[in-house]
Amino acid sequence: MNKAFTVALLFLLFTGCGVPKNKSISTEKAIAEYDVKNVRTSIDKKFKDYKVEEFLFEGHNAKVVFPNTKNSNNYWIWRARFWGHEPQVDKALLEKGFHVVYVDVGNLFGNDEAVSLWDSFYNYCVTKYNLNSKVVLEGMSRGGLIIYNWASKNTDKVYAIYGDAPVCDIKSWPGGLFNGEGHTKSWENCLKAYNLDANSVKAYKDNPVDNCVRIAKAKIPVIHVYGDADTVVPYEENTAIVAEKIKKAGGIIKIIRKKGVGHHPHSLKDPTPIVEFILESVK
Repeated sequence: MNKAFTVALLFLLFTGCGVPKNKSISTEKAIAEYDVKNVRTSIDKKFKDYKVEEFLFEGHNAKVVFPNTKNSNNYWIWRARFWGHEPQVDKALLEKGFHVVYVDVGNLFGNDEAVSLWDSFYNYCVTKYNLNSKVVLEGMSRGGLIIYNWASKNTDKVYAIYGDAPVCDIKSWPGGLFNGEGHTKSWENCLKAYNLDANSVKAYKDNPVDNCVRIAKAKIPVIHVYGDADTVVPYEENTAIVAEKIKKAGGIIKIIRKKGVGHHPHSLKDPTPIVEFILESVK
């Protein structure tokens, strides 16, 4: 072995140059563990000014929107339902360097299967895109079920919760067991998803109206926006109960009332109050 070759070899061994690092290998292995298919850059009309990556994650439609200039803390907001609907908050946060992510589990109504898939998607996003270990959760309507059900089991991974006319009890919607309209077909699908029936569901105790106490005790800031004329997801059966329990448990919740507004439209024309609450929460 000549001298030049020996010197070069020693340099590589001591610097690690040309040798795959364990972190890189483990990261690639972790990503490969998931069933991710049809990854492509797509054109999204609601986010036409940003790069959007679209793919199937474990058989569920998923999207990631990349900020044009990412935040140094790799902040992100995770939308639970109704992709692209009233995207004011998402766009405002993209301008603050947040990523926006989504995986569709709407037809699981926030059940254990949905929570498990969200566990996997969280790990994938943090590993693949190097996102912050804490996330902001955004749940419109039935999206309220999964954001609370996941957050209550992952309190160490959540910066804040933004619920917009959020369903907080499956008995309210789609059940319609109180004063809300309910939805017959969705109720059938929901009971099936939870492996419950019309009787056993009455004793079910892991709705957001129940598990919000864990979120309160973890001091996760919560903001809800609601319309006081909402007959689909009535305030009294959902947000009002959550707010009372969070306050009683010493938690943090801000409520924004939209006078004379029903279940739609979601969000606010000017999302500033929501965005400011989120930005304060991630500090």
